[in-house]
Amino acid sequence: MLKKIFSPGNDSAATNLALFVMRLWLGPTMFFNHGLDKLVNFHDKAATFPDPLGIGHPVSLALVMFAEVVGSALLTIGLLTRFAALTLVIDLFVAFLMVHQTTLNGSHGGELAFIYLSGFSALLIAGGGMISLDMVVFGRNKKG
Repeated sequence: MLKKIFSPGNDSAATNLALFVMRLWLGPTMFFNHGLDKLVNFHDKAATFPDPLGIGHPVSLALVMFAEVVGSALLTIGLLTRFAALTLVIDLFVAFLMVHQTTLNGSHGGELAFIYLSGFSALLIAGGGMISLDMVVFGRNKKG
């Protein structure tokens, strides 16, 4: 019994359930707490949004908005999961590194970006799992 509980497993039902829960936890949280506000208030934020890469404030906001709206929506439903996770990893890596300057606490602390980054990195590596639209669309039994 203990061996079964502590066995790391490989593509087990528990692993697939964990990936499903992670997608359903992180995706909507990013969408509703971060992406939706940027989408709704794009014109108000565009002129003053951080531009850490020097590509322009509106372009920076558009790229972040794409990751946090489209990426998190795709991640939530498990479609193009690795692509969606990649957009979010890039978004949060830049935010943590350049906007928060790798500071985890304080007035401009990036702890939340760092935590999101870990979850999206795990999904980038593992993919959406068996409980995803990726499995339906690109599943093992598909030809091609």
